[in-house]
Amino acid sequence: DDREAARLFRPAAEQGHADAQFNLGVFIERGMGVPQDDNEAARLFRLAADQGLADAQHNLAVLCEHGMGMPQDDTKAARLYRL
Repeated sequence: DDREAARLFRPAAEQGHADAQFNLGVFIERGMGVPQDDNEAARLFRLAADQGLADAQHNLAVLCEHGMGMPQDDTKAARLYRL
């Protein structure tokens, strides 16, 4: 189930694994098995994006574009979309 999957992703995410950070971020952004939290999702997407994970860069751009979990910033979002 979603709650168990999120629980299993968390240790790997905390150890710096980009894929786990991204996947846990998706669960948290959508409230899948865990409380929905745009700020935490943005933090996890940023960690994974900083490691070059393209899906995380895209999701971070979407949050930035819409001001979800971070200040709305079209310039920053456009830069992230181009990465």
